[in-house]
Amino acid sequence: MQSGTPQIEFGAAPLVVGVDEAGRGPLAGPVVAAAVVLGPSCPNGLDDSKRLSSKRRATLDEGIRASCAWAVAVIEPPEIDRINIFAATMQAMTEAVGRLVRLLPGSPQSVLIDGNMTPHGRCDGWCWPARAIVGGDGIEPAISAASIIAKEWRDRLMVEAAATHPHYGWERNKGYGTAEHMEALRLHGPTPLHRRSFAPVAQLSLL
Repeated sequence: MQSGTPQIEFGAAPLVVGVDEAGRGPLAGPVVAAAVVLGPSCPNGLDDSKRLSSKRRATLDEGIRASCAWAVAVIEPPEIDRINIFAATMQAMTEAVGRLVRLLPGSPQSVLIDGNMTPHGRCDGWCWPARAIVGGDGIEPAISAASIIAKEWRDRLMVEAAATHPHYGWERNKGYGTAEHMEALRLHGPTPLHRRSFAPVAQLSLL
């Protein structure tokens, strides 16, 4: 299941969607975007997912998905290689918001996105009012919630992938270019989950 709408009474308040992504920088695995509308019983303590302990983040992820309207979108490495990571991130955000909006009682008044750019004018299918907020994952609760869901979703995918490709330490590095990961790449070469358009992987593929 890539979306959820618990029994939430949204009331008359304008619908505000928070959006964030996880996985722009790794050498392997997908990029994941999440979109969230906070529910009235959303858990306390929301913050930038990178500032939370793994235990606290997992607890909040469960609480957010149980009490808020949410959706995720996953763009896999072949598509990242085909259109580039920036375009893939914009596409993931667009798909996540589209899935969420289909679950809502109306169109959102605004979509708040972590960073300095939005998919508006950059991605076919984006049709909502959007505002980029630098550092938004630490200051806007809806974006914080999205950052937590995206991070936890992607981490689970990478742990599952590590069972199939055990040499690279993805259960620890989540696909980032750590020394352990780079050494495994040199020894074993890239897998289908590696981003071959990323320089470290592309350079090894040429050897």
